[in-house]
Amino acid sequence: MYEINRRRSNPRWNITEDLAGYMFMMPTILVLGTFVVLPILYAVFLSLQKVQLLGGIEYEFIGFRNFTRLAEDERVWIALRNTAAYVAIVVPTQTVLALILAVTLNSGIRGKNWWRILYFLPTVTSSAVLTLIFMWIYNTDGLLNDFLALFVGLPTYNWLGDPAVALKGIMIMNIWSTAPFFMVIYLAALQDIPQTLYEAAELDGANGWQQFIYITLPLLKPVTFFVVAVGVIGTFQLFDQSYIFSGVTGGPNNATLTVVLLIYQAVFRNLQMGYAAAIAFLLTAAIVAITLIQRRLFGGERI
Repeated sequence: MYEINRRRSNPRWNITEDLAGYMFMMPTILVLGTFVVLPILYAVFLSLQKVQLLGGIEYEFIGFRNFTRLAEDERVWIALRNTAAYVAIVVPTQTVLALILAVTLNSGIRGKNWWRILYFLPTVTSSAVLTLIFMWIYNTDGLLNDFLALFVGLPTYNWLGDPAVALKGIMIMNIWSTAPFFMVIYLAALQDIPQTLYEAAELDGANGWQQFIYITLPLLKPVTFFVVAVGVIGTFQLFDQSYIFSGVTGGPNNATLTVVLLIYQAVFRNLQMGYAAAIAFLLTAAIVAITLIQRRLFGGERI
């Protein structure tokens, strides 16, 4: 023991220990530095520049003009409004649906393994393939119009061409495809709740609904925080469905324009990398703000 204390009190020994620790951490530090820290620093640099891409890359420092331009750009506010509406509808709906599906599967229904597979199929299907399938469903000559004409007698309708309906069509598709993923998370959490709690509540006269409200939901609070946080981050990053539905334009009439699609257009259509970086930081600020609000609502400090 004396020998160990003597070595630890030696400055050279402490430096050697620190170096050994950093050597073990070096692969992780290199990966994070290369693929996380450096891209963030480069994005900060780009947001303060006017970048010329044609005829050679040139940078011109313009300060915060890219950020002040955000407040004057009408399409930025349209994209923010569309994205906020998408998040406000999709996240609560998919969370509630995932919880209902998980509770149903956890209740011991017959053939629950087959139901799990059936529910989870949309999640493992490619997002691009799902989008093309739903475009066929929403098409003027698609399945939805055929169904309405056959059973309800309604005329055909251009679901993808109506600005009031186009974004809602993407919402329905994403709720259907993402809720099963969160269902699996809820199902795992439900199976970790001790059955003795329900047995004790039943002995005290609590019915099934009371057990769900006073036992299941409080114990699922940390999981719900995770599900909602991941859902918000994912929905704010909506891109591929809007890209395919609208053919890159964000139409009809900017109805499916999202913040990430606007970033794509700024870089690859308008060649404005600096302005795109500024929009990306606006998106980051929105995601961080919403996540902090969620943490406050769900008691993230206690979690």
